[in-house]
Amino acid sequence: MPLPVSEQDIAALAEGVTAGNRRVLAQAITLIESTRSDHRAAASALLERLMPSAGNSIRLGISGVPGVGKSTFIEALGNHVIDAGHRVAVLTVDPSSAISGGSILGDKTRMEELSRRDDAFIRPSPAGTTLGGVTRRSREAMILCEAAGFDVIIVETVGVGQSETKVADMTDMFVLLLLPGAGDELQGIKRGIVELADLILINKADDGLTDLAGQAAAEYRNALRLLHPRSPNWKVEAKCCSARDGVGIAEAWETVLQHHDMLSSTGELAVRRAAQARDWMWSDVADNLVEELKSDPQVRERLAELEAATSEGKMPPTIAARTLLEIFLERHKDTG
Repeated sequence: MPLPVSEQDIAALAEGVTAGNRRVLAQAITLIESTRSDHRAAASALLERLMPSAGNSIRLGISGVPGVGKSTFIEALGNHVIDAGHRVAVLTVDPSSAISGGSILGDKTRMEELSRRDDAFIRPSPAGTTLGGVTRRSREAMILCEAAGFDVIIVETVGVGQSETKVADMTDMFVLLLLPGAGDELQGIKRGIVELADLILINKADDGLTDLAGQAAAEYRNALRLLHPRSPNWKVEAKCCSARDGVGIAEAWETVLQHHDMLSSTGELAVRRAAQARDWMWSDVADNLVEELKSDPQVRERLAELEAATSEGKMPPTIAARTLLEIFLERHKDTG
């Protein structure tokens, strides 16, 4: 089905999204993920229509080491939250193939029970070349889901890494999942990502690992005393859970609600989201400028030459970058 680009099509798409039509919501997310120029213009028009209907949700970021059971945890949490009367949208980010660019895992197939719920929407998207564990259009997808009436938005990242922190800059609460057995190196987790966490959960506290999980939680609680929390009004906790067995899921959700109440009552929620909106704006400015630069005819004429000079060690990358920028700026000064 061709994506809508006319004003009439956009109006119909917006109407379908606000009516909570999941098929239309999926089509709308496909539109905002498109890189075609006419689709980008249509996506901007759609977002402008839907912004007034967005913002009324709990935005929850989930990250964790590979194999920690993020999908199992999200499914258990999602089912619990729906049973409590909420509507849940899950935006999962799959690693992308470096060769084909295609998505590898397909998280939707790993949340079969949740995906069958009427009040759930699961959207896997390839990470592409975007750093930070989220896709370039994850923020826009959140806006669409909120406009569709989903009041709990869960963003799952591809896993913990050096740049796996962007999800914390676009959600209200950041939950870090870890495995039993913290070890001397705290599982190799960077200090920065632990400092970003609003809640640490030791998952897989089952099959004889309960004591080990409790020990890991205690070690993280000790480590947290040495770190600065994101909010002066919130004490970060380290707890145990078993997503497979449903143990600790209700308690985790209660902590999410307590955190959201704290953000709302202290005014931090408004401040945080305002900062996130500014970050979104500048991030988009940077992305668009890079695209404009790469598509500039005169830049493209010199690009291969400068890349080769840099690769062969004949020119410092900083000088090559400055040369490209000067070509781009000079051209636009002449045509401005």
